Amino acid sequence: MKKKFVIRSINNSDQSLCVDIFQRNDKTYGFEEYRRDKETYEGWYKVNMYEQNIYQTEKEAFADACKYVYWLREITN
Repeated sequence: MKKKFVIRSINNSDQSLCVDIFQRNDKTYGFEEYRRDKETYEGWYKVNMYEQNIYQTEKEAFADACKYVYWLREITN
C-alpha cells in the first residue's frame, strides 16, 4: 500500500461521518469515507473502498467524493 498524507478532512454535522482527501507519496490524490459511533469511542471505520481511485489533483478527488458520498453533496451545496 502506498503511503498517504491526509490534506483535508470533512465531517458531517454530527461528526459521525468523515471524508479524508489525501495525497500519496507519488503525488497522486484519493479519498476515503469513514464512520464512527460516538457512544463507543472505538475510532473510525471505513465505510466504502474508494482509496484505490487515483486522481491527479485534490480538486478532482474532492469532486468525485461529492459524486459518491451522499452526505458530502448535501453539505457542499
